[in-house]
Amino acid sequence: MKIKRRDFLKGAAGSMALLAMDGKTAQARTVQALPPEAVGILFDSTLCVGCNACMTACKKANNKLPDYAEGEDIWDKPVDLSPNTLNVIKRFTSGTAENKDVEVDGYAFIKRQCLHCIDPSCVTACPVSALVKDNENGIVTYNKNACIGCRYCQVACPYNIPKFDFNDVYPEIVKCQLCDHLIAEGKVSACCSVCPTGASLFGKVTDLIVETRRRLQMVPGELYDFPVTAINSGASHKYKAPEYIPHVYGKEELGGTQVMYMSAVGFENFGLPTYPKESFVSMSSGIQYAIYKGMVYPLVVLAGLVFMVKKNKQQEEEKAAEKSQEKKEDSHE
Repeated sequence: MKIKRRDFLKGAAGSMALLAMDGKTAQARTVQALPPEAVGILFDSTLCVGCNACMTACKKANNKLPDYAEGEDIWDKPVDLSPNTLNVIKRFTSGTAENKDVEVDGYAFIKRQCLHCIDPSCVTACPVSALVKDNENGIVTYNKNACIGCRYCQVACPYNIPKFDFNDVYPEIVKCQLCDHLIAEGKVSACCSVCPTGASLFGKVTDLIVETRRRLQMVPGELYDFPVTAINSGASHKYKAPEYIPHVYGKEELGGTQVMYMSAVGFENFGLPTYPKESFVSMSSGIQYAIYKGMVYPLVVLAGLVFMVKKNKQQEEEKAAEKSQEKKEDSHE
């Protein structure tokens, strides 16, 4: 079988046109944007006193059992997130730990929970859509009925948040869902509703970002109003402004998160990783795009070959049929 160069090029060009028309050429994934009505939490480490009221309220609102630290038989004293603990207060200490919010011989608190990423890796990694990001409020929720227990979300999460409940008869992934059941009732997340100092502040992410700008512009040592419970609750306390680190953690990391942190000590002291602005999902999409884009041309060539093979095979079959017909006619004569 011979393929003419002109016919091959025509076939390749036609294949390229079909690929373009059908939209099957690999496209780079667009970066996910913050939903306009996205809600979240601003955690101000300088306001936290480590009372753990947020953790207790969270367990009550989500029907979670106590976690017992090793050697403890009475107190619910978890040291990290677990299937029973959806948020936890951790303490950073240095040297003598005499002064709050100081890196040398000081201490500070941090709250760990799901950050509800704007471009969540866990949602992308889940093969069955058990994890979903709400298009309106941006909350990342989990559907245990869809989960197959692969735990890809645990591997994918850059903040090591989702936990797997091995002790349950029907094990499932556990993570903070920002008390979406309370938000649906017009309430705020349980942790924010009980925070006595306003360290955990609920609100629309856009409003919380404006609040972070206000706080970063405060003069250290001067008195300011700090909202309590929710950004627009109307309730507030007066505090002396601390000397904040000039960075809001979560505002830009990996595409941004809906739970953000402010602190007077470096975030690395809390074990929060340093990440670029672009999300892992977007970066991996770019790599895939580069790979598939490079594969388009070999695929076009292959498509051209297949097209011409089929075309020539059809021509040969038609010629064979004509010869067979001629033989039949000759035999009748």
